[in-house]
Amino acid sequence: MSTVLSEQEQLRRQAMQSLLDMGIEPFPANEFVVNAHAADILENYDRDKLNYKNITIAGRIMSRRVMGSASFFEIQDSTGRIQAYIKRDDVCPDENKDLYNVVFKKLLDIGDIVGVKGYVFTTQTEAIAVHVEELTVLSKSLRPLPVVKSAEGKTFDAFTDPEQRYRMRYVDLIVNPTIKERFVKRTKLFNAMRQFFNDAGYMEVETPVLQSIPGGAAARPFITHHNALDIPLYLRIANELYLKRLIVGGFDGVYEFSKNFRNEGMDRTHNPEFTVMEIYVAYKDYNWMMDFTERLLEHCALAVNGTTEATFGEHKIDFRAPFKRISMTDSIKEFTGFDITGKTEEEIRVAAKAMGIEVNETMGKGKLIDEIFGAKCEGNYIQPTFITDYPKEMSPLTKKHRDNPDLTERFELMVCGKEIANAYSELNDPIDQRERFEDQLRLSEKGDDEAMFIDQDFLRALEYGMPPTSGLGIGMDRLIMFLTNNASIQEVLFFPQMRPEKVAKVADVKDYEEQGIPAAWVPALQKMGFTTIEALKEANPNKVFNDLGGMRKKLKLEIAMPSKDEVFAWFN
Repeated sequence: MSTVLSEQEQLRRQAMQSLLDMGIEPFPANEFVVNAHAADILENYDRDKLNYKNITIAGRIMSRRVMGSASFFEIQDSTGRIQAYIKRDDVCPDENKDLYNVVFKKLLDIGDIVGVKGYVFTTQTEAIAVHVEELTVLSKSLRPLPVVKSAEGKTFDAFTDPEQRYRMRYVDLIVNPTIKERFVKRTKLFNAMRQFFNDAGYMEVETPVLQSIPGGAAARPFITHHNALDIPLYLRIANELYLKRLIVGGFDGVYEFSKNFRNEGMDRTHNPEFTVMEIYVAYKDYNWMMDFTERLLEHCALAVNGTTEATFGEHKIDFRAPFKRISMTDSIKEFTGFDITGKTEEEIRVAAKAMGIEVNETMGKGKLIDEIFGAKCEGNYIQPTFITDYPKEMSPLTKKHRDNPDLTERFELMVCGKEIANAYSELNDPIDQRERFEDQLRLSEKGDDEAMFIDQDFLRALEYGMPPTSGLGIGMDRLIMFLTNNASIQEVLFFPQMRPEKVAKVADVKDYEEQGIPAAWVPALQKMGFTTIEALKEANPNKVFNDLGGMRKKLKLEIAMPSKDEVFAWFN
């Protein structure tokens, strides 16, 4: 199958060839040294004009107003856009005016990347612009950008289709300026969190992505195979058990920004590949970690937005410490009237069904409680709220509560009805941990495909002794969603997971020839939309014959028109 180029793509390839014929390399290899950027010029030129007498800037042409011997165009670099003024006799001081008359006016297009040397000045309309003295072609764009028009602060024909934006994020970043700022804020969040941990004396580490046992969470893993070892391996669902091994090994505090993978559903808040930060600190408990988390998120919100407040949809949320705290038992009691304390698995299942919650026989006590809380409680927590003291069955890696052995020392942080953090006083009793793993194994045997595996090596590590430890995990993608007012996780991932792109089939020239169609007529037929033999056969032969003449003229094909009988024969 071949690819049919649009008219614009054909013209741009012709322009590229024309540049080559003129001895101009459309994709030069040599370094182009830049000493100025658009945002810096626009912000500082009025204060210090002397610094902008000899500048070099590079970027993408985003608009043009081509006139006679002088023209304006816009350059967009990594910091923003700035106007440029180009005059024929300035860039072509000799008799040869081709650089302006041919290259700039006829062979350059919107989307092309150019380098400019010159000086900054103020136009008659009091706009700051670059006066071009030298123009260099740096990269020819062979595909046209989406045309995004704006006037009086309004945008028209914007590149807004989500599937196209996510699939072609590179185009999204070019034509939608606010998108880049969102990802700049994402990086600010990571940097702020790193700074907070490093200042506290904790160390960033790396742990395996390929794991022989997918531990540390209850989730369905992706499975792969290691050929050399001839063993199955799993993409990690969490890095928890490896970080705890490092606490066993003697580190007081370790953290990691972990790419995790879960082979589960996709929606506006879930992507199969996502980023979690996990930190483990020795000699701490979950009460200390709640205080630490409040200070951490207040610090991060200020670093990202300059304020602890953020807007998310219709809600104003405030990350200023302290946060509200309520136990899971009290939360369920408040919103359902049902007290889970001391209830059996069957009693909780019956209660869940009575609340209209869909449950089944594979769900254990922990999963049932989780379903009740998810359906009836978590959506009520808009401001940051710690949900504490989870039932033991929901938390197989968590230390039993010091005051109630049926509960665990665990909290989750809820914001706008969604969990963004999960933390424990970590279970460090190897005997208790083995029993919890075995409970999970029984759930797996009942059909729960998210139940945990038994990690024998992790149990062995605990038997050497792990100090009292508190751990915290934060969903980084979800946190930046709240800090940038984006309801979809796909908006805060550069390249979210997508279904394979459907590529239109295009027949080869030989396919047309086998149908009795001369190769010379293939460009005309494809331009008319008949990119496959099947598409042609579904057309009206009379209309095809009548349209061929017009297309021959448009494409300037110097070939004789076929007879009506010849065209009708193509459909047999």
